[in-house]
Amino acid sequence: MEQSSIKTEVLAGISTFLATMYIIVVNPAILSQAGMSYNAVLTSTVLLSFFSSLMMGIYAKNPIVVAPGMGMNAFFTFTAVKGMGMTYQTALGAVFWAGVFFLVLSVFNIRSQISKAIPQSLRYAISAGIGLFIAFIGFQNAHVIIDNPATLVGMSSFRDPIGITFWIGLVIMTTLVVKQWKGGIIIGILLISLMAFPIGRLWGDASAVNFGSKTLINFTGFFSQPDFSLIGSLDILGSLKFSFIPVIFAFAFTDMFDSLSTFLGLAEAAGLYDESGEPRNVKKSLVTDAFSTLFSGIIGTSPGTAYIESAVGIEQGGRTGLTAIVAGLLFLPFMFLGPLISLIPSIATAPALIIVGVFMIKPIAKIDWGNLEEAVPCFLAFVLIPFSYSITQGIILGFIFWVLMKVIFAKHREISTALWIICLFSLIFLIYGH
Repeated sequence: MEQSSIKTEVLAGISTFLATMYIIVVNPAILSQAGMSYNAVLTSTVLLSFFSSLMMGIYAKNPIVVAPGMGMNAFFTFTAVKGMGMTYQTALGAVFWAGVFFLVLSVFNIRSQISKAIPQSLRYAISAGIGLFIAFIGFQNAHVIIDNPATLVGMSSFRDPIGITFWIGLVIMTTLVVKQWKGGIIIGILLISLMAFPIGRLWGDASAVNFGSKTLINFTGFFSQPDFSLIGSLDILGSLKFSFIPVIFAFAFTDMFDSLSTFLGLAEAAGLYDESGEPRNVKKSLVTDAFSTLFSGIIGTSPGTAYIESAVGIEQGGRTGLTAIVAGLLFLPFMFLGPLISLIPSIATAPALIIVGVFMIKPIAKIDWGNLEEAVPCFLAFVLIPFSYSITQGIILGFIFWVLMKVIFAKHREISTALWIICLFSLIFLIYGH
């Protein structure tokens, strides 16, 4: 066990919470676009973050927060529900089955073996592609990127008060993050919310200031009872239709490698290794992540995953599970603040999506762009995720093209059995999945 103190761990837990609490605002903002109640998603987000982080701290004994993953919430809303026409209940069922799949793989330690079959360069490309996709959604939510019949997409006028507020807000949030202010993203969200309020009052445009049925005039309070209506709303059997299997696969794949890369990265940053040189308690951490995904489907949110922002607490000296326990406990009070949090408009969370996109796109620098045999499949995965508005399509076409390149250049021995199987399922999805 690493040398630490209770005071250090508590302070590290607070720092980690401030770095990750933006998910309390952003996750309901994204999932509510799938037809789910904002307050119900907020309740589910808090419950998942609380229980999963506690399990990570108590069972896996690692200083890592687990909460609904960015990228997965976008896939849930814009690909599974809006793109493929699934109901959110069926999509929650797919999340549940992905969690069951995770749990089996993690318990029998198969998960890490499968991960080794996926080319490292494609992992970098997929992470970066999802980051670009999240940023694209942020620009749309801010009404900066708009529909243009002539060019498919275009930009709004820079004279638009909504756009002006967004750009000022992005500068503020970026400055706070660069200066490493604790909770810089959530502070930025709050400041932009205050800036956005006059838009509806002075320019008569409340479209970006989505107060719903509440305004500052008739707003009656900051507190409310939690909304548990999404708990148990999943459609377990309906999600097993053949056409939905690729959705389960996409949830499983993306969350699998996101969590594995997070554990590896945090272990490297903090020296959290066991005697054999493996990340500390990696099997228990993966079981926790798998349980979090399964639990997500049951309580009504997109899959949970380990958060790379946990590095903030690790930098503060967090080395034990107490860091994750403290962070998890700090999520709980926000379950009763639905009316207050629902006042935050989409224009305020949009810059946060841009910042998260920047964080996620960093691995693209690790790709060998001089080797076209590797670069072209990676580029396809990277650009097709946002261009097709589908994480699934980008992942699948990246896989297929990578395998084709190896076959054409007589390097088929580099293709593992697991990757052949993944590629086969990918082809089946392309042919029959629509």
